[in-house]
Amino acid sequence: MTLSLTVSDEVRALAPGFTHVAVEAYGLVNGPSTDASSALLDDAARRLAVRLDGRAPHEDPHMAAWREVYTGFGSKPSRTRNSAEALAKRALSETGLPRINVLVDVYNAVSVAHLIPVGGEDIDRIQGGMRLVRATGEEDFVTVAGGEEVVEHPGAGEVVWRDDAGVTCRRWNWRQGPRTRLTEETASGVFLLEGMAPMPVAEVEAAAAELAELLQKFSPGARITVRSAAS
Repeated sequence: MTLSLTVSDEVRALAPGFTHVAVEAYGLVNGPSTDASSALLDDAARRLAVRLDGRAPHEDPHMAAWREVYTGFGSKPSRTRNSAEALAKRALSETGLPRINVLVDVYNAVSVAHLIPVGGEDIDRIQGGMRLVRATGEEDFVTVAGGEEVVEHPGAGEVVWRDDAGVTCRRWNWRQGPRTRLTEETASGVFLLEGMAPMPVAEVEAAAAELAELLQKFSPGARITVRSAAS
């Protein structure tokens, strides 16, 4: 089975420099963070520091491009940062990167090392295909606040990932909903790597190849497919 992933014409018009690569994996084994997954995150932080060479994450040309697109759909990028910039700031801080679970640690490490937004979704929790669209404002986004489940609605025109049940990630790649996130029980996942010009497509594909290799290492026997933006 191949999960359907589509990008609407409205989103392509807003961000013609956008590209994405999907890594689809079945037969994954997840669990609590390990010494090995923690070491990956530490190494990613070191790679990020070399990449930035003293600059702040938002000064990187790729992050600057994401900020411009966020502004284009009405979001304030200094308040709602794309996932890669937010992780990069944590990686460079005294607190460092969070340890969530093995699969999340792996894709967060790739995101930080390459400064590319990466998201992971549990395929078994997705209803229908996934679509990147501009919201009408009527869609449901189920999240948790104060320990209670609450329903939010994106702003009209906001870029969101959604499936047949509702929004899975708000403001493109800012905040994922708990319904489809990767848990320790996840066995099938799709990982989305999202690039914006001027980042070359080949660099996004290289990051996807690294992610696929790491998933295979942590889940021997998993069936993994990398789908480029053109496929």
